[in-house]
Formats: sequence, structure tokens, C-alpha cells
Amino acid sequence: MTQSTQEQIDHCSRQLKLPAFREQYLSFAQEAATENHSYETYLLRLMEQEIDQRIIRRTKQRIRRAGFPYQKLLQDLEKKELPQDGQDKFQQLERLDFIQRGQNIIFSGNPGTGKTHLAIGIGIKACLKDYSVLFTTIPRLITHILEARSEKKLQLLESRFEKYDLVICDEFGYVSFDKQAAEILFTHLSLRAGRKATIITTNLAFDRWKEIFGDEILTAAMVDRLTHKAIMLNMNGQSFRIKETQKQLNQ
Repeated sequence: MTQSTQEQIDHCSRQLKLPAFREQYLSFAQEAATENHSYETYLLRLMEQEIDQRIIRRTKQRIRRAGFPYQKLLQDLEKKELPQDGQDKFQQLERLDFIQRGQNIIFSGNPGTGKTHLAIGIGIKACLKDYSVLFTTIPRLITHILEARSEKKLQLLESRFEKYDLVICDEFGYVSFDKQAAEILFTHLSLRAGRKATIITTNLAFDRWKEIFGDEILTAAMVDRLTHKAIMLNMNGQSFRIKETQKQLNQ
């Protein structure tokens, strides 16, 4: 094969956006010649390699676009260190059936018990299973909604938000907000109610949510909307960070 032919293949593969083809065609050709593969087998191997690489790239892009603050897999979790409810329902959550059913998950408990780690692990697994995922904190979500409203892009934001297969809303209850913010948050989350799955992590029991919203009627409506047919986990327990500190002190 002349150099000019290789250059033409390189050029065409770039034009067609076939990076795996470009990287592998020479080595696969040498292998095909050595093992006496047919032209069809050689071509099929190149096509399969391109598809595999596209799947890997698409998955990486999906994880990056989800906006996880860090990457933690479910297998990284010390399941025996989770609160009992987390241990008991771990396999149920790991199957991701709740996404197909459009069910919500509420992780409720004191800080440091694995709520965010568990939510991120589920989110990354969902990305690996070809689901579209968004990770956000409640304060960040409210900021984005207010910015979209001021820029007259709220409809676009809402359209995108309700189409995600899974949305993870972290830190619900860490920061209180005014009535306007409470109302737009309620409206935004209601877009997904009963149709798409949402994970909420919160450090407050439901009877204290009125401290966030400052409105009992709105609080009751929000709790009713989010908890309908939801999977509830009591994540109260000893903080992982406190346990680690104690281990260091003991050492």
C-alpha cells in the first residue's frame, strides 16, 4: 500500500468521523492477512471496533454532561457501613427499575451517611445503561431557573429538565429560600411528577420541610407530589466522616 493511499484513507476516515477505523485499519489488515480472513470479516471487525469506541465515547460524554461533582461507583460503597435501610434496599435501587417506572427516590437522613455517594453511584450506573442523567444541587437548580427566567429562556430550561430520564437533586434542605424560589422549585419539579424519576437527598424529615418553604400549603403539596409512589430510605446513622476521624484517632 502506497503512502498516498494511506493518506487518502486517513483523510476519508477523518471526513467520515471514523477515528477507531483510522487507528486500527492497518493493524487489522495485517492480522487479516496473517490469519487469512476474508474481506468481509476484516470490514466487519473494523465496523465493530468503531461501534464499540462510539459507545465508550458517548457514555463518557453522558457522564460528563450529567454534572456529577465527583465520580463514585456503587461498587466503591462499603454497603455494610450504610444505614440499615440503605443496605436493605441497595439491590432494589441497583437494578434501576425505578427509572423505567418513573418513580422518585427520597434519601432522608443526617449528613455524612452516604446519601450523595449512593445517588451519584446510581446516576453513573444509569449513564452506563444509556439513560440521560442530570445531577444538581437544589440551590444551583433555583439559580439556573431564576437566570433562565430573567433571560427569557425558562421554557427551554423546562423542556430539557423534564426530558431527563433521571434527575438527582442534592442538598434539599441545606439552604432555605423565599416564597418565590419555593414556588418556582415546586413548579419545576412538578414537570417530572409521575412520569420521570427524580432522586432527592435531604437532611430534613418531611415535617421540617416547611422550614425551607415557609409555607405549609406549598410544603404539603411538594411532599405529596414528590413522595407519591416513591421509594423512601431512612438514611439516619453515624457519619462516615466521624467514623474515619475516630479510626484515625484510635491509630
